[in-house]
Amino acid sequence: IERLEEEKKTIADDIKEVFAEAKGTGFDTKAMRSIIRLRKKDQAERQEEESILDLYKAALGMV
Repeated sequence: IERLEEEKKTIADDIKEVFAEAKGTGFDTKAMRSIIRLRKKDQAERQEEESILDLYKAALGMV
């Protein structure tokens, strides 16, 4: 378990470094994280989430 925790920390540090490099070259890291989060979901789940979001936007007059 300790070895795995150390590997997990190393990977988290590597990810943090990649995001820092991306930010340094002008990428929007918030947008990158959103895209990564969306890619983890299957297409049906993404479409359902987008439909609900569109419905709420319309109800609030944001569309």
